[in-house]
Amino acid sequence: MIAAALGALAIGLALGFLGSGGSILAVPVLIYLLGQEEKVAIAGSLAVVGAVAAAGAIDAARRGAIAWRAAVLFGGAGFFGSSLGALLGTRSSGTIQLALFGLVLIAAAVAMALRRVPSPSEVLAASASLSGQRSAGKLVLDGFLVGGLTGYVGVGGGFAIVPALTLLGGLPMYLATGTSLAVIAANAGTGFAWHLMLSPQLLRVLDWPVLGAIALVGMVGSLAGRHLSRRFDDRALRRAFAVALVLLAIFVLRDALPRVLSALS
Repeated sequence: MIAAALGALAIGLALGFLGSGGSILAVPVLIYLLGQEEKVAIAGSLAVVGAVAAAGAIDAARRGAIAWRAAVLFGGAGFFGSSLGALLGTRSSGTIQLALFGLVLIAAAVAMALRRVPSPSEVLAASASLSGQRSAGKLVLDGFLVGGLTGYVGVGGGFAIVPALTLLGGLPMYLATGTSLAVIAANAGTGFAWHLMLSPQLLRVLDWPVLGAIALVGMVGSLAGRHLSRRFDDRALRRAFAVALVLLAIFVLRDALPRVLSALS
């Protein structure tokens, strides 16, 4: 249980430091540290991710760090994507979902390592272009795809949300981070609700006290991470986290791929 608590703290700290990435740790914590079955862990991950992100989003809203128009565009599309992802997830095997999750870890690591803060001129250009249908359309499309990922494999998708909000939405980093938390909370909440509706037995299977404890530790870590983030170099943190994600991806894929190949043969 101590290892699970440390994992929950890592979830919150990553969300607080980077505004993304932490939620991608929830599934491995539930599967490998608490021994939960894949589908149960994915549904539980959405509950934890939604709760931790919601706490961070409330704090961001209090500070005026959420761009509500972008949140509605991205989150509204994410609602439909998350619903579709949850529907597809209930019709897929847990092993396939876990294998896809491993690939998502690699994509997240690349996005983290390569992410850069846009220059003021790029932010101004993106802000101006958002008034056109093309940029708003791209934002909606990204929102739908990220939402689908959230519903299917139980990740928040902040590693894709933050770059989209800065480069397509023209938001400065502090607004993109807060807005990302609001979108993650909405997507995860939608995905979790759909999982419960499509698989009512989850209400009996999910370990609610454990999920609540992990979410609480994650919330504390998220708030602590936000306050501590000013003392660390953002680029070094992202690269270190990217390395950790690659190592985790190797571990997950080493577990899932042989089972997928065995099922196909």
